[in-house]
Parts: sequence; structure tokens; C-alpha cells
Amino acid sequence: MDKLIVAEKPSVAIRIAMSLGDSSPKTDNLNGVRYYIVTKGSDRIFVTSAAGHLFTLVQTKNDSVPVFDIEWAPSYKVNKGAYFTKKYLDAIALVGRKCAFFINACDYDIEGTVIGTNIIKYVTKGNVNSEVDAHNVKRMRFSTTTNADLIDAYNNLNEFDSTNFDAGEARHRLDWMWGINMSRALMRAISAKGIRKTLSIGRVQGPTLGILAKREIEIKNFVPKPYWKITITVSGVEFNSKDPEIFDKQIADSKYGKAKSSKIMIKSVESREKPLRPFPPFDLTSLQLEASRVFRIDPSRTLAIAQVLYERSYISYPRTSSQKLPTTLNLPRIITGLSKMDEYSEIAHKLIRESRYRPTEGAKEDEAHPAVYPTGEKPATLTEEERQVYDIIARRFLACFADWANLEEKRVTLDVGGEEYFAVGDTIKSAGWLDFYKYYKPKVLELPSFTIGSTVTPDDIDLKSLKTLPPKRFSKASLISLLESKDLGTKATRAEIIDTLFKREYIRGSSIEVTGFGLSVYDALSNYSPNIINEDLTKTLETDMEKIEKGQATKENVIDEGKKIITELVKDFDKNESSIGDALIKGLKESENANILGPCRACKTGSLTLRRSKAGKSFVGCSNWPKCTSTFSVPQYAKIVPTGKTCELCKTPIIKVFRKAKRPFEMDLDPACETKKDWGKPKDKAAKAPEEAATVKSEKAPKPVKEALAAAPAQEKPKKLAKKKAAKPKTKKAKPKKVATEQVEGS
Repeated sequence: MDKLIVAEKPSVAIRIAMSLGDSSPKTDNLNGVRYYIVTKGSDRIFVTSAAGHLFTLVQTKNDSVPVFDIEWAPSYKVNKGAYFTKKYLDAIALVGRKCAFFINACDYDIEGTVIGTNIIKYVTKGNVNSEVDAHNVKRMRFSTTTNADLIDAYNNLNEFDSTNFDAGEARHRLDWMWGINMSRALMRAISAKGIRKTLSIGRVQGPTLGILAKREIEIKNFVPKPYWKITITVSGVEFNSKDPEIFDKQIADSKYGKAKSSKIMIKSVESREKPLRPFPPFDLTSLQLEASRVFRIDPSRTLAIAQVLYERSYISYPRTSSQKLPTTLNLPRIITGLSKMDEYSEIAHKLIRESRYRPTEGAKEDEAHPAVYPTGEKPATLTEEERQVYDIIARRFLACFADWANLEEKRVTLDVGGEEYFAVGDTIKSAGWLDFYKYYKPKVLELPSFTIGSTVTPDDIDLKSLKTLPPKRFSKASLISLLESKDLGTKATRAEIIDTLFKREYIRGSSIEVTGFGLSVYDALSNYSPNIINEDLTKTLETDMEKIEKGQATKENVIDEGKKIITELVKDFDKNESSIGDALIKGLKESENANILGPCRACKTGSLTLRRSKAGKSFVGCSNWPKCTSTFSVPQYAKIVPTGKTCELCKTPIIKVFRKAKRPFEMDLDPACETKKDWGKPKDKAAKAPEEAATVKSEKAPKPVKEALAAAPAQEKPKKLAKKKAAKPKTKKAKPKKVATEQVEGS
């Protein structure tokens, strides 16, 4: 029998072909797209590959508001940027027409089910919007792309996962309908005021923006309160009061005076053992958090790296919510594989010698996949980031099997005129798993010996005057963790949702700040259509889609319920369109004014403002663009603040640059300015350039221009960037119809 296997990526397709055949696969291609032919017994198997989603949702009627008439269509017909997918779809269709049996081998999750099922419907029926013939469709389920797992998945094919497909289709349709209707309503409101601007608000984008905006408002409205703290230092150890924050100055002065005049005695010394359990293996969210904490790798980038490691058979499938490692994974075999690698040989052999094959697991589960784990296959060439992500996965996996660490906590209490002051210290008694996972070190403070009842002389008694601090801003990683705890979005989409908020200029900065425009969008929605940012409403829809997956609800009922909600939201928008538009315009103007750096020296009439290119890079451009094309590069991944000053030499505005974990500095915008001639040179030479101090004011000499001006090439022109992005494909084709494209959370 001729069978067709559809993989999600070319790299996975070739691994499947290499694993399944009775002999080496034959390679063929159609229009440059490779596919493989293998023989297994009496079967001839064609292994093909998609390139992600080959189909997208489009609007079928142009006159309905709200928009509910949608269907699947080939992505290349809808989006110029997806034209490359045509050759993949054509190749799969031509090969598939020879086959009578079909296997979806795309990633075993809802998205993979939708991708593969749509392709099989198109191949078998010539119509992606048809129903599936489930009797001749099977599902390959695997969590790694190793030979053993792929062979096992093929030998134990699952039935067509119809509930996964229905849940995935419901999610796509609801997200599309929500996104297109709400985004168009926002753009109608602002365009009615004479402004054309791309806006979007998705089903999860709205609540996410709401979370960030509420935190932003808390920070802006925060009024610090003064408080006082008394500390007593004895033998180099700082002791704190039982009530460390004293908000009454008179009470603080009284306690301070008492401490200064009282005899200080050691009241108690207590010790206790404090076992420290190994961390569980990674699920996707904890992997993203850890890569961000340890290596400062962006969560979206971490997922992309993990996907590459998975496709190369080095780790298991990363899009998982599980912290479990079932015994069916043959854990001893994996540990033995890691023991053959120099980096892990010592710690892996320790586990083998002690027969430690039972892991410490976490509470989170995922029916589709186990926790993220290394396969035991030795990685070949890795980039530095790939090596870093692989290393934390491998070490975290091995640490799961190690013994608990044991700390000793010592607590010393002082009696100061009847008031108690405490100091607590920890020491490591046995390292256990801490020797396996070098990326975590508990705070250790070894207290000196104190004798109960003895009187001590303090090194210092201090009354500190402090102020309360505002709530902390979210990082991208901490926001992903919060969204997971609130059950908003999915493990695979949360990072993409946050990226979209950055793209729309609703938020900015690594320590996330909501822009003036982002706050205006939030204000407009909260005042006139609060359900769009309602977390509970989104959670309800998420729960309904999970019920489809479990066979407890139908996609038709869930979609119908979603349509009712969207209809009501559109009515709210229509009633308040003018007020929403006014709020958006006000916020846009305030945001633009906040970004003005100074006058443009080229056209003399425009203002230089901070902008973002289509590639997502920050740059400075003239407000008279496209008439004036004057542009300047600025440091990326930094907060840029106008100073109101202009360089005396080059006459460009001076900005202040704030970068994480580095000292801020001031610089003018012109990379050729005389003030920058000594940047990057040894300090003794730089010190001989007093004119630099007139413009670049910093406690520390700025780094080379190469780093400080890391945006885009100097004089980068937005018009040229746009043309480059819109370049037509070389292959001749009919022009795609202008139809509404899918508005998913990441768009």
C-alpha cells in the first residue's frame, strides 16, 4: 500500500524517512521541495513536509459586520509573505494523490493536528474545508525525533485525533473573528478622526494589556511613604527588628534611643536542618524563565532554540506543560548517554554508580508530552545560545535524580532592652543536587558563634530613613509566568502575544512599560468596552475549548457562544466609536510628544522622534517623513530619553541611554560627530579629548560606536526598508486577492 506521512518541518521529515525504511530512503523533489520514499515490508511510504501552516483563515463575504463568514484557504493565495509555501503544498498534493493511507506526523499538539489535518483534507478531497475520512487517517505521536521513538510511534499509530482538531479549529476561528472584528473597530474609531494607524486587539492581547496597564497606573500613581528601619550590627552580622518597617518617626526615634542606651544580650541561638528538594524538570514556561534569568535570552528566542534542538533529536518536544518523566522513557538509557559526554560524565556516572533512576517531579502534567529532557544523543555543532539552552536542560534533568541538598539554618536573637532583633543564616551541610545544577546557588550566610546569655558590644546601631517602593515592572519572562498562572493563552502563544503588544507600540522596554498610546487603548476599552480586557471572559472561552479537546463540548456550540460575545462587543464599539476615537487620538498625540527629541537639522521644520521600523528596530526619524528622510540609529534594547539639549558641534539632539545592568550615558545622534572620535580607544587616549565631555556625559566612557549605535545602519531610511520587505517573489504568479487574513494572537 502507498502511504503518505506529513511532517511539520523538513528536518523532521528526513529523520522519519531515515528511521522507518527497511533500507536507506530514496530522495526526490518537486520544484525544489524534497520528499522521501521508503519501503517497509509491502508498503511504500512517501514522507513529505509542510513549512508550518500552509492554510489560513480568510473572510468569504465583504458585507457582513461583525465578520463571521470565514473559511480556510492556502496561505500563499492570501499573503505575499507566505508565497514560498505554495511549492510545499503543490509537492505534498502531487505525491499524496498516489496514496490511499495518510499519517499526520506533525508536532503532537493542537497546532500540529490542525496543520496536518488541513493538508490531508486538501490532498484527499481537493478542498481544505471538507470533512476528514477518518478511516484512512492515523496520527503519529512522538516526543523526540530519535530513531527509537519514531519507529515506536509508527508501529503504534494512534487514531485520528478529531477532538484535538475540533479544539484547534475552534481556537483559530474564535481568535480570528475576535481579532479581526475588534481590531477593525479600533481602526475605524481612529480613522474617523483622520488618522491611519495599524491597531490590533486579540482575545488574549486585551487582558494582557489590561494587566500591564493596571500595573503601569499603580506605578504612576504610587506615592512613596517614608519609613524607618533600625539595624544593629554585631560581629559583622546585621540584626533586624521584628517590625523592620516603622512608619512613625517618633516611635522610630524612641526605639533607636532605647537601642543605643540598652545592654545587648544574646537571647537565643537556634539551629535546624532545612532539606532542599531538587527542582523538577523543565516545562516550557519554566525553561523560558530560567533561560531569561541565567542567560538573559528572550522567551521567544528560547522557544525557537528549543525547537531547533528538538528537530535535531537532542531534546524532547519543548511545547509542554508537564514536569513529569515517566519510566517508559527509559531514563537509565538517557543518563548513560549523557555520561559519555565530557560535560556531564562525572555527575551522570555518580547517578549510575548509586542506581539513582527515580526523578523528582513537579505537579504540572500534560497528556500529550512529558517534561523537556535531553535524549542522550551527543549534540554536534551548536551555537553559543543553543549550547546554553541545552546545558540547562541537561543539567536540570540530571539534577532531578540526585539527592536532596541539606542546609543548616541558624537563627540568633538579641535582647535589646526588651526588644528582639534577629539574624538568620544558612550554611550548606550536603550539596546533593546543587553539585549537578550549577545555575542555582542558595543564599548562604555563615553566622559566627554566639553564646546564649552573653553580653555583646555592637559594631554599629543605625537608624535608616527609607521610602516604600512602587510595584516592580514585569519582564517578558515574569509576565509569561503570570499569564500561565491566570490560564490566559497557551504555552506556545504567550510569548508571541507579548511580542505583538511590542509591535503595536502599546508597550516598550525589557522592564515592560506601557506607552502613552498603550494606556489610551486600555482607557478606551475599559471605559467603553470592558469585556475586551476581561480576564474571566477569556478564561471561560479557554475552558470551553479545553472541553472540546476532552470531548465534553462541541466546536459548533463553543464557536456560537463566541459569536454572541463578539456581537455584543461590536455593538459597544459602534455606540461609542467617537469617544473611543477621541481617547485614542489624545493618547497618540501624548505618546508622539513624549518621543520628540529635538528639531531636525536637515529640513529645519520637522522634529526628530523615536520610531520603530518594520523589522522591530528603534531609530530616530523626522516627523516630515517621507518629505524629509533624515534618520539616525540609536542603541537597541535600551530606554532612550530626550534631554532637551543639542550638541554644540553637530547640532543634533542629545539623548540619554539607559541599558540594563549598565550605567546610563548621554550621546548626540550623529555617529560622525567629533565628540565620538575617541570612542573605543584606550582610556588614557580618550582622557586627552576634553571636548568629548562637553556632549557625552557619563561616569564611565561609553563603549565603541559599534555597540552604542547597534540599531540599523546609519541613515537607515524607512522607505527603503519597506520596499525590501515587500519584494515580489521571483516566481511568476497571479496576484493574491485582497481578502482579510487571519488575525491570530501573534498577528
